[in-house]
Amino acid sequence: MSARRRDEPVRLTRIYTRGGDKGETSLGDGARVPKLDCRIGAFGAVDELNSALGVVLAEPDVPERLRAPLERIQNDLFDVGADLSVPFGIGDRLRVEQTHVDRLERLCDEFNADLPELKSFVLPGGTPAAARLHVARTTCRRAERDALAANDEHGINPLVLAHLNRLSDFLFIAARWANADAGRDEPLWKPGG
Repeated sequence: MSARRRDEPVRLTRIYTRGGDKGETSLGDGARVPKLDCRIGAFGAVDELNSALGVVLAEPDVPERLRAPLERIQNDLFDVGADLSVPFGIGDRLRVEQTHVDRLERLCDEFNADLPELKSFVLPGGTPAAARLHVARTTCRRAERDALAANDEHGINPLVLAHLNRLSDFLFIAARWANADAGRDEPLWKPGG
């Protein structure tokens, strides 16, 4: 077996290792930690979010204009997971950078420009694509809370927190945009039911 190139992030020859059978796993720096470590929870929630976006993209009703941004976001979420998996402060590792956050802010501005002003709370739903985007948004909020817990206990890259916060904003906008693109009224909250 040849050595892995620096631009080759991983090489898997076997999926099971038996290394986690006793409730431990490895961080990206090789340190062994319990699977209940809040950092494992944080990048597990990011992985779940990435899977939720995979479900969004697997469906044919997702507006074409959303596909490329969501595919890019899926890739960026691997960067988020990589960042969370290596203790902050260890240098020469893949980290979320300000450009990740800036890219999400541009997407928020671009897609929100087409939407009418909000005059009520939006209920999750509408088209199937919008409903799935709302599920991804709520998963993102949980990933953000888990990352905050990891930050409180271990300290993490603050740009991970900004990225997840901005991503949940974009997913909310994307859900609204998917409904508007389909000509579907968004479900709105009505006080008192």
